[in-house]
Amino acid sequence: MLVTRMFVAVDSFPLMAIPFFIMAGNIMNAAGITKRIVDFSRSLVGYIRGGLAHVNIVASMFFAGISGSATADASALGSMLIPIMVEDNYSPEFSVAVTATSSTIGPIIPPSIMMVIYGVISNVSIAALFIGGIIPGVLVGIALMVMSYFISVKRGYGTVCTFSIKNIWVNFKRALIALMMPVIILGGVLSGVFTATEAGVVATVYAIIIGLFVYRTIKLKDLPKLFINSAVITTICLFVIATASIFGWLLAWEGFPEIILNFLLKISENPKNIQILIIVFILLLGLFIEGIPVLIIFAPIFIPVMSHFGLDLLHFGIIFIMAILIGSVTPPVGILLYISCGIAKIPVSKASKIIWPFVFMMILVLFLCIFFPSLTTFIPKIAGFR
Repeated sequence: MLVTRMFVAVDSFPLMAIPFFIMAGNIMNAAGITKRIVDFSRSLVGYIRGGLAHVNIVASMFFAGISGSATADASALGSMLIPIMVEDNYSPEFSVAVTATSSTIGPIIPPSIMMVIYGVISNVSIAALFIGGIIPGVLVGIALMVMSYFISVKRGYGTVCTFSIKNIWVNFKRALIALMMPVIILGGVLSGVFTATEAGVVATVYAIIIGLFVYRTIKLKDLPKLFINSAVITTICLFVIATASIFGWLLAWEGFPEIILNFLLKISENPKNIQILIIVFILLLGLFIEGIPVLIIFAPIFIPVMSHFGLDLLHFGIIFIMAILIGSVTPPVGILLYISCGIAKIPVSKASKIIWPFVFMMILVLFLCIFFPSLTTFIPKIAGFR
């Protein structure tokens, strides 16, 4: 039965998007697009106090439209920007906090591996989830930039360039081909040319063409290594999905969703209060458990509860994922914090002190999205998904 449940969990066409988005991100990163995105971000916001922090955040917002993975964002941008920030007299812990928290934007702005998983579990349109994450993702980026600015002013961090329309235009042209990937993905999905799963294949082919023939930064002999690396990352992700689904299935078999529903009804019958209680629970859970297992185990439990109260599963999915991602930067088990600290070569305890103001800003945006559901549903309504 265990083996059967593991197979059923990953025997899904929509989940095929995961290996292809992982592969597209790996190829684009190997093709040198990270530097082009960073240079463009520098020309856009480098003139603001705490310039490199803002560059880090804006680059994460652009990179989010390519990778769909927070860990890929933290690894690719962190390995480039954290050493530069430290060299420019930013403290290592501040550099880590900015990198780790801005990396959470990766799975919020489309494409998103987490949204693919949630869409499979909840039977909600993955395309609708993708575009529903645009406004919350941008708001998280802005909130982190606001906090970075105030900390930079307090600590005396300076700028990295002067404002120049010419520089913006030059760097925009250099980064344009890379920045077209999210446009192609969303445009194709929304126009019905291809599904969200097929979008992963399109993104991979586009990345290969750019790397081989446009930028010419990768060669045919490099592709096998990139494919193998993508396969390894995929197997880790899918194995977590397969094994976590066993636990989720056992909980469902034992009637745990009904137990949770009855427990919540004893506390309150107000749907909004129930939603807040669930999100607070996920935030606390994120302190101790990594993100994807939380998503796979608890989404099937809370989705029936949301349906019972008539709440929008699209809106719930986005705020649910946002809460999980906040947990991925909070100690003691924040995976993005560990990745960033590993790059900066500092202990997690040192970065833990400064990360909380950034976490507070993310929670602020999360509750803003809870109380104003239109922030997540506005674009899907315009696109005809509601």
